[in-house]
Parts: sequence; structure tokens; C-alpha cells
Amino acid sequence: MGEEVSLQMRSAAVDVVRRLRAAGFESYWVGGCVRDLLLGIEPLDYDVATSATPEQAAPLFESTREVGRAFGVLQVRCADSWIEVATFRSEGGYSDGRHPDSVHPADARTDVLRRDFTINALLMNPLDGQVLDYVGGRRDLEQRQLRAVGDPAQRFQEDALRLLRAVRFTCRFDLEIEPATRQALVAQAHRIRLVAAERARDELLAMLLGPRPRRALTLLLDSGLLDHIAPEVKRLRGCEQSPRHHPEGDVWEHTLQMLEHMQASVAQPDAALALGVLLHDVGKPDARQRVGDQWVFHGHEKRGQEIAETVMQRLRVPNKTQSAVQMLIGQHMRFISVREMRRSTLRRFILQEGFDRLLELHRLDALSSRGDLTTWEACRRELESVAQEEPPVRPLLSGDDLIERGYRAGPRLGVILRALVDAQLEGSVRDRERAIAWVREHFAPDPDEPPAGATPAA
Repeated sequence: MGEEVSLQMRSAAVDVVRRLRAAGFESYWVGGCVRDLLLGIEPLDYDVATSATPEQAAPLFESTREVGRAFGVLQVRCADSWIEVATFRSEGGYSDGRHPDSVHPADARTDVLRRDFTINALLMNPLDGQVLDYVGGRRDLEQRQLRAVGDPAQRFQEDALRLLRAVRFTCRFDLEIEPATRQALVAQAHRIRLVAAERARDELLAMLLGPRPRRALTLLLDSGLLDHIAPEVKRLRGCEQSPRHHPEGDVWEHTLQMLEHMQASVAQPDAALALGVLLHDVGKPDARQRVGDQWVFHGHEKRGQEIAETVMQRLRVPNKTQSAVQMLIGQHMRFISVREMRRSTLRRFILQEGFDRLLELHRLDALSSRGDLTTWEACRRELESVAQEEPPVRPLLSGDDLIERGYRAGPRLGVILRALVDAQLEGSVRDRERAIAWVREHFAPDPDEPPAGATPAA
């Protein structure tokens, strides 16, 4: 978010509170925006909690929409964004483990007591900067700990998504989980199965793309959550590799190091790359064989694609992302043979769609094993060479050109044109005149075909 946009949003959020208070309603910023401000982080959005009902608040603003009448939630339009305004409330039971069965009007203190963690249960009056803390959230921020509001077991029973949110917040803000909260987290990890797959997927991706993906995956493992989200990934732990190729350790450690390198060195990793890192070696436990004093994993990429399909369908990963991840898994071992590839084969390899992401995966893979970037550098050099040529892959001749020179229309034309492209990629053909000569040298015209320009017999 740009600085100007951020300032506009903050100004709009201040104005929302000002208007509500001017109309006689108690009103505060609440939740993540207060937490972020106290941590010196610019909030991505602002939420407002108020004593006003949606019916009372709506007339105070030019543009509003109700998004949760049953929960007393109204959204106020501010330029190109929306600020959520929610009525103070208490909540009844959570029979589905996700949503409250009922809500009731309440005061500010009661409202924050229903929230998940103390660091997310702070109120601030932006007009004077006063912070209301009914749950010890400021102390927990200072002590760098994540603590559930009230009884942690009850908080997780109310909403099972909080199990994953606990891990994400811990890693995002570099906190430690308070012992009672951690105990409840481990005891109720199985309840994550109650959460919609899409919500679990989004939390997992936020962790993988966040500032501490290694720690996130370790916490998911230690808490038992990984058993229910992606047990296939847990099997990487203890899957030994040959020290000659992987001095870093087992497949689990290799994957953790790749996540660390991704976070540290990739400017804007996307979901496909993150999942590719997580799952690229997921087939190794099934493919592992002992040959002499070495472990080998022949075909692990194919087995990995099968397992990854199961994982990604379970998490409802969008089809486009699934396809991109499958390409990464299926082709990440091709870099082994780059130095033996014909130049045309190498160029077809590096010019395929999605290769930039595949090359990034290879770099992370190499950095997390022996650190040998020779193949990565060779591919980068070839990409730079291709970028200076024009055009790199379009045939210099067409099918019509070949027909005019005595070649019969049919499948053989395609064979000839593909071979011509290979010759171009190899660098042995660079212009149209040489292309004509090259085709004549390597492919004779079809028999019984009249020469170009000849008149057929009557």
C-alpha cells in the first residue's frame, strides 16, 4: 500500500470515529489496526467498534452497505476502500465450531472479551490516542507473547480457525505462545478439520509467504496441526538423504531451508512457488531406495505430483495454481541434465511458460543443498542470450514456402518446420536464405511432386 493511500485510509478511519462520537455514540478503533500501530506497523485496514447499531450509524455516512445484519456489522465507503463498523456485542454458543449461534448488544468491555487473542483485543480512540486495554494486550505485546483472551480452550472451541491464526500471529510478530494457550492449541489441533478447506489454505499460504515460514511449519508440526492439514508433508521428517548430495540433512530440513531462502531472497514469492517449495520433494519418502551406501529417489517427482494433487485438492487450491505447482514438481529434476542438453533442447526448456518460477525453485533447491549454482547460472546466461536474439523461436520459413519448393502438404511439413526451429535455437540458422539452404540439405523434396512453378500435365 502506498504511503499516500495509507494516510487517506487513516484519515477516513479517524473521520468515521469522529462522526459517530459527534452523534453521541461510543466509538473506537479495534483489533489488528490498534495492535499494528502499537508495534509501529502501518495498518492495512481499520475496524471500528461502536455502541451504535447499523440503523443508527448508516445515516451518518454518504455510502454504506450492510454485510452482517445479524452481527451488527456495517461497512462505510471511504474512497476506494471500506471500513468495517461493528456494534459492540456478546456472543452465544458456537455449535458449528466457527460461527456464534446468537449475538446480543453489549458494552465495549464485553465486546473485547469475546475476541481471540489479547493483542487483537485492544481499543483506541484515534481522536486523543487513548488505548483501552481490558485484557492485558499491551503487556503481552511488550513481553512478545501470544495469549488467548480468557479461557484458551473455550476460545479455540468457539472458532477452530483460531488454531491456525495462533500460529500465523506468532510467526508474523515473532512472539512466543503463552503456555496455557499452547497447551490448549495442542489439545484441540484435531478440531482444525471443522474449518472450511479454503480458510485453512489461506492461513497456510499466509504463513508460507510470511516473514518466518520455517518457524510456521515447525509450529504446525509440533502442535499436531500438520497431521490434519497436510500429513504428507510430515513424512518428510526423518526421510534421510545422502550427505554427498544433501549435507543439510533429511528432506524436512531441506524443505525448511528452502522456505528460509525464499523468504530472504525472493522479492515477491507467490502461492505457486511457496507450494512448490513445500511439495517439490513430497514424493521422496515413497521413492526412497538404498543403493550401496547411498539413498536414491528415482521417480520421486512423478510420485510427488500424485501426492501434491491430493494435498492441493484437499485444500481447494485454485486450478491455475495447481497446474503451476505440478509443473514445478514434475520438472525440477530436469536441471540435472542441463549441461548435456543440445542447445535447441535447452532453449525449449528455458522458453516454456512458467520457467522463471521453475528456475527460482531450482535456485532455492541448490542453495539448500550443496549451494552449487552452476546450472542456475548457465540457464540465466542462455536466457540472456535468447533475449538478445529476434525472434528466438518462430520458423524463418512457412509451410507455403516449403510447398513452393516442392514439398507436399501434410504432416511432414510440421516435422521439417520443427527441425528448422531446432536449427535456429542451435544458432546454425539465422536468416531466411540460410534456412532455405538448410532445409534442402537435410530434407529432400517429396517424390513425385512437380517442381515449383511447373505446369501439370493435361
